[in-house]
Amino acid sequence: MPIKVQRELPAREILENENIFVMDEFRSIHQDIRPLEICILNLMPLKEDTELQLLRALSNTPLQINISFLMMSSHVSINTSANHLNQFYTTWDDVRYKKFDGMIITGAPVEKLDFEEVDYWDELCSIFEWTRSNVTSTLHICWGAQAGLYYHYGIKKHTLPNKLSGIYHHRVMNRKQPLVRGFDDIFAAPHSRHTSVDSNDIKNCARLIVLADSDEAGVYLCMSPNGRRIFVMGHPEYDRYTLDNEFKRDTAKGLSDVRMPINYYPNDDPDQRPELSWRSHANILYTNWLNYYVYQATPYNISEIKEQETDSK
Repeated sequence: MPIKVQRELPAREILENENIFVMDEFRSIHQDIRPLEICILNLMPLKEDTELQLLRALSNTPLQINISFLMMSSHVSINTSANHLNQFYTTWDDVRYKKFDGMIITGAPVEKLDFEEVDYWDELCSIFEWTRSNVTSTLHICWGAQAGLYYHYGIKKHTLPNKLSGIYHHRVMNRKQPLVRGFDDIFAAPHSRHTSVDSNDIKNCARLIVLADSDEAGVYLCMSPNGRRIFVMGHPEYDRYTLDNEFKRDTAKGLSDVRMPINYYPNDDPDQRPELSWRSHANILYTNWLNYYVYQATPYNISEIKEQETDSK
């Protein structure tokens, strides 16, 4: 799939070296195609790593996609250069009157804080509300999923005794939903989080459909019946070394709740190359989302995106 990004974006050269077709804005204007407008609200600290991971994950469909990166205006990022943010990112105030076919809201390293204690919570709530009328389908990842479940459905998170980190196995629960079309009965996916949402709270919510869960990691994938809000509790976009980098970073800091990622290193030896066991299902997940819940659900005239129903909390 041709992904349309700015010519100077660092991830562009890496993706091209992986034989992923990346199109810049100059070439795209010569094609008589309306690309899907996808907005990525990147709340992760290492934004360039997340950009690369998500663009790679979105590259397995013939659809043309125009990517817009969004940052919070009420938060100052200290792990990504101001030059990079100023060149490649915009704020919600700049796009609040636009409509998007799809949106991705990433995780964030603020899990140990209550939602209301996060410095950009009020702005994020405004964005959650804005997605009701301005986005066809929104994909929430990890903390973004926990925050979305809390805002839209009043489902609370709780702190885990130790960080949940590793590759966990999940079981498909509802094959009738196109989002899991092509999944094996059991599939692997990465998790990396300090908090969780009680599975029963999600399963008892009549406005949510559970698509996959894990005996160890809980509900992995759920969504609203119309697919306009999708919640992924793990990190399917992670690359081979993301958990490795996190583990070695936290170990170097001497954090008390650090545990070796499970089902990740061969023979549980962190000096060995981690095994990549989740990429195929991650690709299927993002491809299904783009195809069935964005492309086939959004109007050709993007201005005709309609407001979603109001969910009771």
